[in-house]
Amino acid sequence: MIAFPVIADKQAFTSWRSAPNNWHALVNAIARASNVVSDEITPFQTGTNLVVGLNDSVILKLFPPIYRSQFISERATLRLLGEKLSVPIPQLVAEGEQSGWSYLIMTRLHGILGSEAWPTLSESEKGRVLAEIGRTIAEVQAVPPGDLAAIEPTWPDFIARQVEGCIERHRRQGLAPNLLADLDELLQQVPSVVPLDAPPVILTGEWIPENFLLAETDGRWHLAALIDFGDVMTGWREYDLLGPSAFMCAGLPGRVASLMRGYGLGPNALDAAMRRRLLTLMLLHRASDVRHIDIDGWEARVGRLVDLENVVWPADGGR
Repeated sequence: MIAFPVIADKQAFTSWRSAPNNWHALVNAIARASNVVSDEITPFQTGTNLVVGLNDSVILKLFPPIYRSQFISERATLRLLGEKLSVPIPQLVAEGEQSGWSYLIMTRLHGILGSEAWPTLSESEKGRVLAEIGRTIAEVQAVPPGDLAAIEPTWPDFIARQVEGCIERHRRQGLAPNLLADLDELLQQVPSVVPLDAPPVILTGEWIPENFLLAETDGRWHLAALIDFGDVMTGWREYDLLGPSAFMCAGLPGRVASLMRGYGLGPNALDAAMRRRLLTLMLLHRASDVRHIDIDGWEARVGRLVDLENVVWPADGGR
């Protein structure tokens, strides 16, 4: 038996994870039990859970009891999507559960973390990668949800919960008063704007540079791998366009057009109704914080909250 610690809350886990002496012996014990060599252990700093590389060949991801739902989501997603996409995802090597803790050992994919590589790409390369991201989002959503459809919350329950806490969340984050004043009206329109009964598709919720790898082949940068599926759920398909829109497109029409084209949308699909849906979903996203939208000076370009939809998704961005 492997001795797992008792972790009371997120803060305690963050503190425990930050000190390798706390978990080094535990990682070695899990590796031995899984017949995996662990002579070299390399921790990764990003992510919610403890993630370490073992001998540059596999990744161990360790989930404390408070994040068990992420283990369930990631394991189900890796099982379901394996070899069904044009872009590689990790393959499961071993898994286990004990004392409320869970772990996955998976193959290590090669490439450069998107958050490191993206700033170095030229504008044409960024457009090409965004098109590949759009295509891959569509590929994921073409796979029937299977067991993922049972993951809670359901899409209608998720939206209801996000609506309930939306105003307080954005007030706490410091949304400008003039924009916060518009939020209540926007939320009242949610039932008529956000599809709640459409057939749900797989949503990773986080198509952001920290969750994929890029690589350069023959002088061309491309999407090399997808990683991190701990927040997967099912729901309305456009939700997964939010990450690349807010953190990669920079409000530039060409980039937005590349993303939408890769996703399979025609030149006129990004109309006023779609931009309103996307804005509403962005404010309801489980990680929503408009302070982090990666568009320089966007605050000076909006007088009302609804103006933000044309900043993030310019009217000619679908053409």
